Amino acid sequence: MAGGWRKYRFLLALLVSALPVQGYLLGNNYLGLIVGLPVIALLDFLLGKDYHNPKAEDLATLEEVRFYRWILYAYVPIHLGLIIWGALVIGRDELSPWQTLGLMLSIGFVTGAQGITVAHELGHKKSKAEQILAKLLLTTVCYGHFFIEHNRGHHVRVSTREDPASARYRESFYAFYPRTVIGSYLNAWRLEAARLSQHRFAFTSWHNQMLWFAAIPLGILLVFWLALGPLAAVFFLVQSIMAFTLLELVNYIEHYGLVRKKLDAGRHERVTHQHSWNATDTLTNCFLIHLQRHSDHHANPSRRYQALMHYDDSPQLPTGYSGMVLLALVPPLWFAVMNPRVEAFYGSRGIAT
Repeated sequence: MAGGWRKYRFLLALLVSALPVQGYLLGNNYLGLIVGLPVIALLDFLLGKDYHNPKAEDLATLEEVRFYRWILYAYVPIHLGLIIWGALVIGRDELSPWQTLGLMLSIGFVTGAQGITVAHELGHKKSKAEQILAKLLLTTVCYGHFFIEHNRGHHVRVSTREDPASARYRESFYAFYPRTVIGSYLNAWRLEAARLSQHRFAFTSWHNQMLWFAAIPLGILLVFWLALGPLAAVFFLVQSIMAFTLLELVNYIEHYGLVRKKLDAGRHERVTHQHSWNATDTLTNCFLIHLQRHSDHHANPSRRYQALMHYDDSPQLPTGYSGMVLLALVPPLWFAVMNPRVEAFYGSRGIAT
C-alpha cells in the first residue's frame, strides 16, 4: 500500500481524543491542555523536523489510498462521543468548579485541535458525504459558518486586507481575534446570501445553510439543558468557544504578516506556497494530519493531507503549532520572534510593512 509504514503515524490523530478521559480518570482535568501544548511543543523540539516529500509521480496514487480517509471517518464518532460523555459527566455536577472548567477546556482543546482540523480536511473535498461530515463536526462547536467562509472566502482573499482570517503585520492575537470571529461570520452570511440569490432560493428557505448552522447548535444546547441540566449546556458552549478560539489562534499563526502583491489591474497575485507559514515539526504534523504543511494546502486546496508537500522556499515557522500557540498568547514574545522572520522573508521589497 502506498505510504508504507509512514501512514500509521497519522493514527496519532485519534489518540489525542483520549486525553480528556485519561485526565478525568487520573483526577487532573487539565491533562489534555498540559500534554497538548507544552509537552507536545517540547517533544517537537526533541524529535525534530520531517522534510520527507512523496515523489511527484506517486501523488495521484497516494491520494487514492483509503486508509488515510478512514482515519478521518473514524474520528467523527469519537468526536461526538467525547462531547456526549463530557455533557454526561459535567451534568452530574460532581466535580469541583476548577476541575469542571478543566474538563470543559480539555474537551474543547480536542474538538478544536482534532475536530476542526478533520472538518477542515473533509470540507475541502468534492464528496458530498465528506462535506456533510465536515458540517456535522463544525456545528458541534458552533462554527458551521467556517465551512462557507473558509472555502469561498478565506481561500480567495488569503493574505490580503480583505480577508478577516489573515493576521496583519504587528497585529496581536488579541486584536486579530474579534476582527476574525466577527468578520468571518458576517462574511459567511454575505457569501451564502449571494449563493441563494444566484440560485433564486429564498433567504428563508431550507437551502440557507447559515440558518441550519445557527439552528443545530441551539438544538443541541436545548437538548443538553433539558436532558442533563444547565451545566451540561454551559459545557457545550465553553467547549465550543475553546475549540474555535484554538482555530483562530492557528489562523493567526498560519498567515501572520504575509501579503499578496496587488497587480496593476487591481487584482492580487495568484496564491502560492509563499503566502502561508509552513512547519515541518514531526509530531505535530502527525497529530494534525499535515495541517502545518499549510503552504502547499493553499497552493493546492483539494490535495489530500497525506500528499501535501514541504517547500524550502515557503516562509518557515520556528516550531510547531503547539509551541506557536503559546507564543501567540504573549504578544511581546510573538513580535520578538516573528517580526524579524517576516521582514527577512520579504527583505528589501518591504511588502509586509
